[in-house]
Amino acid sequence: MNQRFRWPDERLIKAAQNGDVTSLTTVVMESQPHVRKFARSLCASPQDAEDAAQEALIILYRKIGTLRATGALASWMFRIVRNECLRHVRLLTSRNDEASAEPEASAGPSAEDAVLRRLEAERIAAAVGSLPFDQRQVLIMRDVQGLPGRTVAHALGLSNAAMKSRLHRARAALRHALAATDHAPGRAADRPTEGDSPP
Repeated sequence: MNQRFRWPDERLIKAAQNGDVTSLTTVVMESQPHVRKFARSLCASPQDAEDAAQEALIILYRKIGTLRATGALASWMFRIVRNECLRHVRLLTSRNDEASAEPEASAGPSAEDAVLRRLEAERIAAAVGSLPFDQRQVLIMRDVQGLPGRTVAHALGLSNAAMKSRLHRARAALRHALAATDHAPGRAADRPTEGDSPP
C-alpha cells in the first residue's frame, strides 16, 4: 500500500501566509507529493512532470500570500501544475518547429511526436478542467490524490453513497470529455461516437 499523504492544515497555511518560514517550508514539503501526483497525471512526459512540479512548488513558496482561502490550496496547485504542463508542451513544440527548419536536426522527438504529446497533455488538462467544480474536486481527491473514499466523503460533508455517486458522475464526464477529443480532426484512430458531450 502506498503511504497516504495529507495536505497541510489551514492553521499551518495561515502561519505560512503570515511569514513564518518554518510553517512555509512545512507547507511546501507536505504539498510536494500531491503536486508531483498532479504533474504525473497531467504532463506529457516524466521530465515535464518533474519540471512542472518544481515550478509549482517554487510558485507556492513565493506567492502563498496571494492565496485567499486556505482551503483552496489543492485547487490552486492543480491549476498551476496544469498551466506549467501546457507551457512545457508549448515550449517543446516551439523548439521542434525551430529544429525542423535546420538541415540536420539532432536526434530527438520528431515533429509528429511533439504534436501527439501536445495534444495528449492539452486534452487531459482540458477534460479535467471542464468538469464542474464539485465533480473536479471529488475526482482529484479520490483518483489523483488517492485519498480513501471515507476520507473524501467526510472532507466534502457527504455520505459515502453521495460521494460515490458524485465520483461516478465525474468519471463518466471525464471519459466523455476525453472521448470527444479522440475524434478531433487529425487523430489517428477515430471511432464512431454516441454524440454525448461533457456537462
